Amino acid sequence: MRAAVADYLSADADSIVASARSLAPLIAESAGAMNSERRLPAPLVDALRDLGAFRMAVPRVYGGLELDPITQVRVVEELSRMDGSVGWCAMISTAGSFASAFLASDVAERLCGNKNFSLAGQVVPNGRADLVEGGYRVSGKYRFGSGCQHASVMVGGCIVFEGGKPRLLPSGRPEARVMLFPPSACAILDTWNTTGLAGTGSHDFVVDDVFVPFVESCSFLERPHCSTPLYRFAPLFLVSHAGVPLGLARAAIDAVIELSQSKPLIPDPHKVVGSRLLRDDSRAHEAVAIAEGSLAAARGFTYSLLEELWSALNREETLSSRQRALYRIMIVQVHRVAKEVIASMYDLAATSAIYRSSPIDRIMRDILTACQHGIVHPKMYRPAGRMLLGLDAGDPMF
Repeated sequence: MRAAVADYLSADADSIVASARSLAPLIAESAGAMNSERRLPAPLVDALRDLGAFRMAVPRVYGGLELDPITQVRVVEELSRMDGSVGWCAMISTAGSFASAFLASDVAERLCGNKNFSLAGQVVPNGRADLVEGGYRVSGKYRFGSGCQHASVMVGGCIVFEGGKPRLLPSGRPEARVMLFPPSACAILDTWNTTGLAGTGSHDFVVDDVFVPFVESCSFLERPHCSTPLYRFAPLFLVSHAGVPLGLARAAIDAVIELSQSKPLIPDPHKVVGSRLLRDDSRAHEAVAIAEGSLAAARGFTYSLLEELWSALNREETLSSRQRALYRIMIVQVHRVAKEVIASMYDLAATSAIYRSSPIDRIMRDILTACQHGIVHPKMYRPAGRMLLGLDAGDPMF
């Protein structure tokens, strides 16, 4: 890593990554509860709070960690390597914690500045916020509230209505804002019965005619109250998404390498001495080598691009259209590559991968579920491609 970039990284980067790695025994111990309860168990939530995994993007002046984007991805990658649901919940709360920089300082410190902070919800404006004296009356139904059962703050995106009509911005677009709610104002619906990411508790939730003061809403299109580098490019709130597929792909390769040490190529009921194992098969040699190369390329793209962007933001430079496009391409690309890597490992493991007791089964289900998120869907290549061709992205968050 170039010295100039290293100077911009969080001083405690290696320490927090090592602390995340130290949670491995607790995460392994919690696996059964995550599957059966479809949420993170309380002892694991407490450990993640102690780590700071839910507030990596809260400004330091408010009591957060304000970790650089490279370190955020590294932490989520490490947690996802151990369990996709754990990494996902850390990613979701970290992404949401960027909102604290867009709140007035007293509000941000009150809601986001303590160790017990964690955030869940959805910023897509599926709700309605009617202007009233002092704030908004908000109603809406939201999907995929990952971590909603341990959240201290819930959020929901809304279209602002005034006089019964959507209020328009100067651009002609309807005004959208993110509303913050106490968990007690939200009714959680038991909807999280899915293919993968079982432990994330990503249930739907409803708010009905809830009053939200003006100061407890924000927009990533507005100027943040904190001017430090992390908040100079609003779409950076999405960055920790990249850590989930990187960690899952690493776990899949490691699981197959371990399996290859004991899996016979052909079951031998006579246990003939010297029977060949999966590790002896040239097909396995090729598949693992390709998987390692693909993952290394994806990691290289991720971290080298983030180094470039982070250096530019620290120099107070405006990111170019190409840099902004590549950033969004990277988030989609790393998911696509991870899905291919994990599928190849699943195929190589053959029938060993189909049992619920196999880590490869869980990893495969987790990546399939993660890749359905709208932010990482292949359709997101399109606005990025428009930018590379000199056209308007058609999306204000690009």
